Amino acid sequence: MPDPTFADPRLAVVYDAFEDPRRPDLDPYVARARVPGTRRVLDVGCGTGVLAAQLAGAGLQVTGADPAAASLDVARTRCDRVTWLHLAAADLPPIEADLAVMTGNVAQVFLTDDDLDAALAGVARAVRPGGRFVLEARRPQARAWETWEPVEEHRDVPGVGRVERAFALLDVAPPFVSFRQTFRLGGEVVTSDSTLRFRELDELEDALRRGGFSVDAVGQAPDRPGLEFVVDAVL
Repeated sequence: MPDPTFADPRLAVVYDAFEDPRRPDLDPYVARARVPGTRRVLDVGCGTGVLAAQLAGAGLQVTGADPAAASLDVARTRCDRVTWLHLAAADLPPIEADLAVMTGNVAQVFLTDDDLDAALAGVARAVRPGGRFVLEARRPQARAWETWEPVEEHRDVPGVGRVERAFALLDVAPPFVSFRQTFRLGGEVVTSDSTLRFRELDELEDALRRGGFSVDAVGQAPDRPGLEFVVDAVL
């Protein structure tokens, strides 16, 4: 089940207000999608649709899939040229995508190997033979959680008003790291607890191979050098 941050309608509508509006992390994926021969693109775990909308704006045929209906409701207001699917990755249909992407460390929400295998099987079903799949995940060696200090911040969100968000680590038991976000909005207090799994590169590569993919290259996020794996695979 998606975390309340994405699935609760009260939180989904304010999610983007706390993100960098420039979203430099998405630029490399837009560049990948502009490679000649790429027409159909699948955004797995598309959330509120920021990347999918950018890809559609580049003239591509785009499908965005996410299990959080509230996030998709936000995405639909962003762009009407994307096919939005309320589906988990494991349930993706065969859409013959030339390229599938899994950004935002979505790969880390699959806590068990079985869950990750099911998700990758769904992606493989959605991608055409010879199509590509790119995913990103934080490097365990970077120990990103050690930089996650307790934070309290606020934003003024149009149509909602002042929203306060507090972040705190709950538990660190590698490969699992849990944290809580607490939102105060409109007189309400809403919490969202999340757990991520930090997999080693060989674990990601093995899972991709089990899903039928061949790993072609491993790089890093240009705006976060040394912090993430960016794995490029072909079906």
